[in-house]
Amino acid sequence: MAKQRANEADYVVVGSGSSGSAVAGRLAQAGHSVILLEAGKSDEKFLVKKPGMIGPMHAVPEIKKTVDWGFYSVPQKHILDRKMPVPRGKVVGGSSSVNGMVYVRGNRANYDSWAAEGNTGWDADSVNAAYKRMEDFEGGADDYRGAGGPIRISKCKFPQEGTHQFLEATSNVLGVPINEDYNGASQEGISYMQQNAAEGLRYSASRGYVHNLAPATLELQSEVMVTKVNIENGRATGVEVTDKKGGTRTIRAGKEVILSAGFVGSAQLLMLSGVGHAQHLRDHGIQVVSDLPVGDNLHDHMFHALTFHTTSTKMKGNAFFFAKGIAKEIMRPGTTFLANSVFESVGFVKTSQAVGDVPNMQLHMLPWSYVSPNQDEAIRHDVDPRTAMTVLVSLIYPKSRGTLRLSSADPTATPLIDFNYLAESTDLDLLLEGSEMTRAIMADKAFGGACKEEIHPGIGLKGSELRQEILNRATSIYHGVGTCRMGVDELSVVGPDLKVRGVEGLRVADASIMPSITGGNTNAPAIMIGEMAASLILGA
Repeated sequence: MAKQRANEADYVVVGSGSSGSAVAGRLAQAGHSVILLEAGKSDEKFLVKKPGMIGPMHAVPEIKKTVDWGFYSVPQKHILDRKMPVPRGKVVGGSSSVNGMVYVRGNRANYDSWAAEGNTGWDADSVNAAYKRMEDFEGGADDYRGAGGPIRISKCKFPQEGTHQFLEATSNVLGVPINEDYNGASQEGISYMQQNAAEGLRYSASRGYVHNLAPATLELQSEVMVTKVNIENGRATGVEVTDKKGGTRTIRAGKEVILSAGFVGSAQLLMLSGVGHAQHLRDHGIQVVSDLPVGDNLHDHMFHALTFHTTSTKMKGNAFFFAKGIAKEIMRPGTTFLANSVFESVGFVKTSQAVGDVPNMQLHMLPWSYVSPNQDEAIRHDVDPRTAMTVLVSLIYPKSRGTLRLSSADPTATPLIDFNYLAESTDLDLLLEGSEMTRAIMADKAFGGACKEEIHPGIGLKGSELRQEILNRATSIYHGVGTCRMGVDELSVVGPDLKVRGVEGLRVADASIMPSITGGNTNAPAIMIGEMAASLILGA
């Protein structure tokens, strides 16, 4: 007989993703009773555990729908009215169970800028302490890195010849150092990628904080959808949920409710519960509890992919190649490309728009051919069969801002996600400049003739023609943030303590609280936010 699920705890955490697993694990480790709610299914499966399965997980529609909610943006008016995919993890561990495992803290200046806006306690040194607690870095502990934490971090294993060449070429052309640790004292340079994976396993937040930490007072309830936060007399008392069989129940929180459902889910739940722009809520027949700018400040990273035919890389993006890899990995775990992320190198460099010492462009490199022209369609056809290298020219400090709004008061309805990509022309300027910088890198002597040709978008496209082509090729890096902005002014939803303004007993802890996006992949910062939330709660 199945164990009956609990309906009351000290803390109820909504969402088992990057932040939710961290805050739930730490609170339970401190002895508090915690119920961690997840709408998705179990993450204890080969598809999720194996780092290299990120490719088929996102490229094969039949597989993708089992781990992804399948959201799309509204038509993006500045990029040809394209509807962009918005992948969100539909599994325990949330998006940390389906991402590329590129482990990037961001630039220290990012956090000092948060603190300068009034977010006391979120400066670079303060968040560094949280990062050190969460890390188990293979290089060991120092002033900037942690060892012994729940999330294992390793450098790219067995990089290919083309990866070595790319590092040398980037250093030659852009004059940047080959940086041993971009998560340490300085971010600028070109580096071998660090991944939250080790010994052939993905170290998602759920792997580190729930399965491995396994605190006795934590109860994980999966396949449970939260439909509303109950707010009584200005205080959050619990949540309403629907189980997989359609049954509804109330789960009460003796101390606090913590929303960690991501930039989509947390903002949507707040609005469904009466917290948001007052008129927008009234338009959907929702009683207003607190009039706050929920859903504003939405922004995201974007990249433009350039693919080159290279003979110094050996990967092929076809089903037969993956099938052979899976067979070998089952027989000898941890010995094939599936034991690691698909990315092998990452760089942080400056363009003409850079301000001060902060790199404003990220280069993701993967030794594969990339889909062309974009990822908008559920079924993709154009992946070049040759060995290749793809460089993702990444806009990491977008100036464009969008919104997230309810499409309906029905909690199962996908909200209206409008990133407003490339509304600011300088965002497109950076992608264009970065694309030309990448072409110069790939033409460097370090490749020794191994770079044969530019496959996509094609060397014939330059200037205004390339600029126009980028509008059809630029793609989200799936790093949406900001919809529950942290701050001390009227534009904020939560304060520096992550408490929702105007509601007692309710906090938000995930990437939605970022006032401005960090410089690089956002998974590590999201886990850090969970660590910070736990410290704030326990300290209080």
